[in-house]
Amino acid sequence: MIDYTHFPIYLLLVLLISAVIIPLVNKRYNRNARGMIVGAMGIALLLAVITLIQVYLHGSFVYNFGSWASNVGIQFVIDDFSALMTFVIVLLSLLIIIYSIRDVEHEIHPKQLLGYYCLVFLLVFSMIGITLTNDLFNLYVFMEILSLTSCGIISIKRNKENLLASFRYLMLGTIGSISVLLGIALIYMVTGQLNMTEIFYSIDVAWELYPRNLLLSLGFIIVGFGIKAAIFPLHSWLPDAHSNAPSPSSALLSGLVVKVYIFAIIKVLFRTMNENIIIDAIGLNEYLLYFAAVGMIMGSVFAIGQKDIKRMLAYSSVAQLGYIFLGVGLATTEGLSAAFFHVISHALMKSALFLSAGAIIYKTEKRKIKDLAGIGYEMPITLIVFSIAALGMIGIPGISGFMTKWYLALAVLEAGRPLFLVVILLSSFLNAIYYLPIIVSAFLKPREDGSEEMTRDGIPRSMTMPMLIIAGLTLLLGIFPQVVMNIIERAVPTFL
Repeated sequence: MIDYTHFPIYLLLVLLISAVIIPLVNKRYNRNARGMIVGAMGIALLLAVITLIQVYLHGSFVYNFGSWASNVGIQFVIDDFSALMTFVIVLLSLLIIIYSIRDVEHEIHPKQLLGYYCLVFLLVFSMIGITLTNDLFNLYVFMEILSLTSCGIISIKRNKENLLASFRYLMLGTIGSISVLLGIALIYMVTGQLNMTEIFYSIDVAWELYPRNLLLSLGFIIVGFGIKAAIFPLHSWLPDAHSNAPSPSSALLSGLVVKVYIFAIIKVLFRTMNENIIIDAIGLNEYLLYFAAVGMIMGSVFAIGQKDIKRMLAYSSVAQLGYIFLGVGLATTEGLSAAFFHVISHALMKSALFLSAGAIIYKTEKRKIKDLAGIGYEMPITLIVFSIAALGMIGIPGISGFMTKWYLALAVLEAGRPLFLVVILLSSFLNAIYYLPIIVSAFLKPREDGSEEMTRDGIPRSMTMPMLIIAGLTLLLGIFPQVVMNIIERAVPTFL
């Protein structure tokens, strides 16, 4: 009989081995190398699907490496949301990799292409490690791998802008890493534990004896992960990094990487601490609420002033992260459910936006928003994908973004915080200000040559199909949100 509890480990091994083997056995970036890259990620997706099905049918489970006790060895917890998150990470990574097969050829030097995919496999490996681990030190180790590989996929183009953006990300990321490590050290000092479950059991006693230590540790950890997740006002590295990176890298960074850091914050807050400390003693959730509200507004305000489409999308991510932290800050079942839903919804929408923007740059080399007039006639499929995701960001019904705002609106009303409903509506209005003009200009203004004749996109199918699949998933999640929400609602009680 097959032991399915090993499948998450097999998944990590597939990614790690692929990162090492594929560049070694292939001298050039040819058809064989591309087949191995997509095939390896396809195997990882199969393992992720089986793991999700097993967790959904039979419940969560704990995996102790080497059968060591939880307070000594490395432990993974594979529960409903971590299994779902793993599936989303691998699925989107596979689609982005398929898209990148042709796109990266015009952005990255041929000699660096195999190295680029080595970094991508390590990036996905570390994201899944952060998602599954139940140990603070290993959370830090995976975080460092993720930080370094993120720098690598930004700087891979080797021009001045990319090197500067990656250097800034590295410097701020180092501050974030040191901050997180200090926070973990303070928790270990007062509890003697690194396992999150063991810390949770001993945290009340530690809080009574060493409240200042735990308060400092929370501050260090939230600031550290906040820098890496680009939470306003700790977001200064994000616009340059996401706008200058290759388009597949931008989709990975904005769609997935920052979400994994947010999930890490949620795990630390709710699986090492408890509500008595977070809400009653410190009132930390109140600070999160107001920072989230300001981020939702200011991210959109900054996005309105951008002229470069990828830079605009980067600032839009700052605003959208505010929605997630608004749900977390409510510290209610409904709020956390809405936050988790937006983690997945935004991953889909922002990936679609960055990939469609990348397709426009691939075909036309146009990045300025003012130059996109009539582009809908020249690249109709790409602009339809862009429009679906953009309308979802605004909150048009039938798209997953609307369901996020609906769930958040219900959550803030249920919590008796109607002021934040006004913030959600204002943020949606600001989203419309910078997304709608692009859509209107693309389809209602003539092309540069004055023609209004509709033509084919003129980009490879390997780029078109992933965009269409992601856009389709965005619509599917908007029409049938309970497909994902059923899993999320099972997972939330393990946090609160």
